[in-house]
Amino acid sequence: MKVCQIAIAGMLVLLLNTSSFAKDPAQISLNLGTPPILTLQSVLTQVEEGHPLLKGSQTEKMVASGKLLKALGEFEPTIVNDWELERLAKENKNENVGFNDTFVKMKHKSGVRGFAGFRAGIGDVRVADLGIGQSNQPLLGIAIPLLRGLNTNPAHAELKKSNLADKQAKLEIQQTRQELYFGAATQYWDWVAAWKFMEIQRKAVVVAEERSAQLTRQGSAGSIATFDVDEGMQEVQRRRDGLIKVMRKVDEEKLKLALFLWEDNLLNSPNNFKAPLFPPAQKIYSLHAMQKGKQHAANARPELKMVNLEAELNQIDLELAENNLLPDLTVEAEPTRKPGEFVLGLGYRFGVRLSFPFYQRKARGELLQETGKAQRIKLLQRYQLRKVFLDVENAHSAVTRAEERIKVSKKALLLAKKLEKGERTRFKLGATTLLIVNMRERNVLHAAREWITAMADYQKAQALYQWSTGEWVDGLLPSNTSEKKVLNKS
Repeated sequence: MKVCQIAIAGMLVLLLNTSSFAKDPAQISLNLGTPPILTLQSVLTQVEEGHPLLKGSQTEKMVASGKLLKALGEFEPTIVNDWELERLAKENKNENVGFNDTFVKMKHKSGVRGFAGFRAGIGDVRVADLGIGQSNQPLLGIAIPLLRGLNTNPAHAELKKSNLADKQAKLEIQQTRQELYFGAATQYWDWVAAWKFMEIQRKAVVVAEERSAQLTRQGSAGSIATFDVDEGMQEVQRRRDGLIKVMRKVDEEKLKLALFLWEDNLLNSPNNFKAPLFPPAQKIYSLHAMQKGKQHAANARPELKMVNLEAELNQIDLELAENNLLPDLTVEAEPTRKPGEFVLGLGYRFGVRLSFPFYQRKARGELLQETGKAQRIKLLQRYQLRKVFLDVENAHSAVTRAEERIKVSKKALLLAKKLEKGERTRFKLGATTLLIVNMRERNVLHAAREWITAMADYQKAQALYQWSTGEWVDGLLPSNTSEKKVLNKS
């Protein structure tokens, strides 16, 4: 008998365990059905990998490569084949004489030009100097600027500028990334705040609906006045109206956020995601040192680097303008291009050429323009540096004040909840009215909204600080540890 009882008890235990295991898949499927959390890191990742404005700015590197190739083309060796023929009257008879030149023209950054090749005579040609055979000779030519154009010339200046084009393209990409990251982070926290508003408003509607149903039953039983029933129903409608407004705000912020969510050239929608919990606020002084932030911003902000790059470009133009004030003094040595002289043996010519404008108005005008630009850029550098420092100070102040608001709003929320709880107790005892209870609950709702706003403003202030110090210029940073902890809890 005891054996049978033990066997029956064992079967019951197995059945209970089996039923408990059977519930687990349902729970797992329920957990799997929960919308995933949209994190700021994932938003910035989609901005980095798919945003068309950031991709468009990256094409500046292609433009910079094109500028460099174009500038290098000015110094590219050129192969030339030149054929010339003249008919000459010589000793009562006509002769066709000429030459065929094949040579390579070269140009150096210093301004020196030259060529080298071979000349073949055509017809009855006798070469008196540098002759090979009887009618052929090598070609060698060179032109050296001694003043204007020596090491500083328009082609060399354009090459210097094109070498800076890649740096300029990189700065434009960094500036675009900074603006997009900051815009995405700000919009993300606006969306999170709107989502939190909707959550607390829904809870308030549920509370009002449950109380209204209870009041309706009490009114039908005649235990309370119809006035209180109407008061409860009015509060439900009031809170439903607030919920509709908040839902519209969520839709608006969601659509704005979608503009930053790009994947495969298509916009993503945050409809299937939910907002995370707010990361806990941390001490600003332990996170950021303002002086270090200013130093980092001065070295990293692309706006300041763009002004410094503009100064480098202006210095190139200024040196070129100063060089244009010098006379054009050029030493030349090259073969003659006249067949008649070639036949007589005068194959080469040597010369020195000097020229310069009498008043130098063009050169002086260019120098005046570039000098004015240089002075303007110096003033712009001072302004931009000061603006960068003020951006850091402004962000530091925003984070500090937002942290203070979090503490104050949190305390106000706790006091509002305490008053709400006390008022409900008084209402149960008949010591207060439903109107006062509704007002207490509205105060709690308002205090919760203020706390959510303060938390969102704190996160936006953190994003402002990252933007002001240039922390996003090179792309994404590792995920915040505190954010990971919050996401794991949720």
